[in-house]
Amino acid sequence: MTDSSDDRPNRYTYRDAGVDIDAGNALVKAIAPLARATARAGADASLGGFGGFFDPKAAGFKDPLLVAANDGVGTKLKIAIETGKHDTVGIDLVAMCVNDLIVQGAEPLFFLDYFATGKLELDEAEAVIAGIAKGCEMAGAALIGGETAEMPGMYAAGDYDLAGFSVGAVERDAVLPRSDVGPGDVLLGLASSGVHSNGFSLVRRLLSDHKIGFNAPFPPSAQSGAGETVGDVLLTPTRIYVKQLLAAMKATDGIKALVHITGGGFTENVPRVLPDNIAADIDGASWSQPPIFKWLAELGGIDNAEMGRTFNCGIGMVVVVDAASTDAVTAALEAEGESVARIGTLRAGETGEVMINGQLGSAT
Repeated sequence: MTDSSDDRPNRYTYRDAGVDIDAGNALVKAIAPLARATARAGADASLGGFGGFFDPKAAGFKDPLLVAANDGVGTKLKIAIETGKHDTVGIDLVAMCVNDLIVQGAEPLFFLDYFATGKLELDEAEAVIAGIAKGCEMAGAALIGGETAEMPGMYAAGDYDLAGFSVGAVERDAVLPRSDVGPGDVLLGLASSGVHSNGFSLVRRLLSDHKIGFNAPFPPSAQSGAGETVGDVLLTPTRIYVKQLLAAMKATDGIKALVHITGGGFTENVPRVLPDNIAADIDGASWSQPPIFKWLAELGGIDNAEMGRTFNCGIGMVVVVDAASTDAVTAALEAEGESVARIGTLRAGETGEVMINGQLGSAT
């Protein structure tokens, strides 16, 4: 009899199965300086251990509550992949997490990322993580670790996915929203940079149905090669509002609540900070919006209500302030470079009701 084991292949390696350990090690070596650039009080931001440490006492907190958030970039990643532009989605990833921390009054302390792909492409991965490091610097958060997962068969060629995890801290007596949110409070809007990281499934459907490529000039009527492309405009990274808001909260005690305008737009997010029997009136004509929103609305025949529950329409963060502090908060934010619009007020009414009056972002 013949021993069938003689016919079996041998000397298998992990690389034969599609996982390149050397490439992973090379990526860690390449991104280590990026992580070190995000070091801050409480963390040295070095990579390579089994976990990352953070010392809240060294960061200056006395009686902190920890706040955690995680998020992704959604199908905006498909645009990055199809255009080959990978250096901004990392900023989006950080923004989606840290903006959710600051609305609790929390200062982001550290960040971890998860990058998963079928085959690790070093240049591509390094560009993504460089964006993450840049976002962390913008937010004042230390990039203390992460996971790069190479998983053959899980993703189509060229595809990857991102997830982010961040932890912040807030002193126990400074948690937002405050308990005194109520009628007469003023809503201030902070400008967005564009679509940010929500609504891209609808955006991509519109472009597909109208056979508009990401390399098409924006606006489409522009001559070929002039100005930005549709992909460039859509990949404009989500704004990070952390340092500006921390400075304003230090300068004035007038901020009662903050609302990150993400998926669900105004109608789903503003109610999250409203007490019972409090409603919001929003004046859509009180600010101007980036051209991308008008273009999308016209392209898809999207009405005002649907725009207001899908996109940020030019306002990425809403600040709820005591009416008497409106000027002081506005001045503090403008001193940090923010574009601030007075977009509405709170009143007694049906719990969580958000009334949008006028065409969103229609100010000239």
